[in-house]
Amino acid sequence: MKGSFRTFFVLNDPFMTCPGRILSGSGATIPPMTATKLVRAQSLLLEHSSHGVITAWRLEQLGVPQRTTYRRCQPGGPWTHLLPGIVLLSRTPPTTRQRIEAALMHCDRRGMVTGFEALRFYGLAPAPKTRAVHVLVPEDHKFTSANFTIVERTKHFPAPVSLDGVPLAPPHRAVLDGLRRVRDFDLVSATLLEALESGLCTHHDLVAELDSGSRRGTALPRSVLRRLVDDVRSVPELDAVALWRSAGLPDPLCNVKLFDRDGRFIAMADLWDDEVALAWEIDSWEFHQKGELFKKTIERNNRYAASGIVVVQTLPSKLRSDPKAVVSELRAARKWAASRPRPAVTVVPARKRSA
Repeated sequence: MKGSFRTFFVLNDPFMTCPGRILSGSGATIPPMTATKLVRAQSLLLEHSSHGVITAWRLEQLGVPQRTTYRRCQPGGPWTHLLPGIVLLSRTPPTTRQRIEAALMHCDRRGMVTGFEALRFYGLAPAPKTRAVHVLVPEDHKFTSANFTIVERTKHFPAPVSLDGVPLAPPHRAVLDGLRRVRDFDLVSATLLEALESGLCTHHDLVAELDSGSRRGTALPRSVLRRLVDDVRSVPELDAVALWRSAGLPDPLCNVKLFDRDGRFIAMADLWDDEVALAWEIDSWEFHQKGELFKKTIERNNRYAASGIVVVQTLPSKLRSDPKAVVSELRAARKWAASRPRPAVTVVPARKRSA
């Protein structure tokens, strides 16, 4: 009876690991333990874990029977079942690092982290708050997604970048792997802008990755990158450029420094029509309504007026809530600007990104 129970348990045990699983750590073993001895040996088990995460197979090598592991991961037990054959040696919710360690163990440490979790390692702060860990593995491996782990097999398996002991996809690959699963224009734009402005990626790297990799889910990132050829620095500015062009106005310059006839700095205009000396500022009420930024905005507008520059100010929210009114304001302002002599203003374009 005991033997048949053991056979039933093994065949139906969610902690059984895949044949050929690679084990980390030393080959040291300890005698099979009772529950009391397990409590005393917790520190030893932690030493053989990775950030508190360990495989059921490794636990068995260390003397913990699979049925004991199974019981300790049941509701009310001291451990947590994270993924098939992978255990967290505590009952607390797993940290980001513990989920990453579990995902890498799930792939026998033959993969690398990509997408938004990789971007967080690189220092970016992408918007999606998700528990998912996206892992790339070579195309010939048969690992599958489970729980919070997204496993993607790829024929374009890049050389990993190691940070804090975690293998990561190169930045440009991580950015696009994350965005291929996103359908939100603002999120895609903000992520690409942050990656470019931080220096993590170049426009050339991103375009090259899009051209060489899978085309699945890339339509939106491709569209945004085409618009990012201009030196645009915020999501509202992306909307502004598109709206300006829809108004039938000449292509603007973006983020240019303006100087008066005596070489004194006036401002850096968000968008600039050099033919008629018209500046368009996309001023967020949230950031410009008070304190030092409000003071600087007033001083900037005074310098515009003193230099004879026509300036239009628009709130980001209005770009989408009332685009027709914005277009009318721009056309009227340009008509007025064209009716007076152009002031003696010189322009220094912002440094363009690598394209």
